[in-house]
Amino acid sequence: MPFVHVDDLSRLELFPGALSGIVQGERLMLSFLTLAEDCVIPEHSHPHEQAGLVLKGELRFRIGGKEEISKPGDAFIIPANVVHSGEVAAGPVEVLDIFSPPREDYTERYNQHLKTSADTIWQ
Repeated sequence: MPFVHVDDLSRLELFPGALSGIVQGERLMLSFLTLAEDCVIPEHSHPHEQAGLVLKGELRFRIGGKEEISKPGDAFIIPANVVHSGEVAAGPVEVLDIFSPPREDYTERYNQHLKTSADTIWQ
């Protein structure tokens, strides 16, 4: 799949208020993330390196011990296993997240999502 039309991607709810369309290669994953106005990204970490670019809105983001409000055009890098969290400061927010290696948990949920109908409710 050398070309992807982001608007055509199925969207998976990763957590309340966070929808993602996923594109995966062998060694990296793109997650086109949309966060609703009141969305909170819970504190978490994972063994994947993560980079991202804010495309729309404003995101109050905490990475390790640092916090910043990221705006369109701002990028970030999260090393593997570093705790991070965030909340929408002005939204909705659109972010392009990049993971390496691909997140297996996202792949599994996304593949299951594609096998179900548009009426499926994810919890």
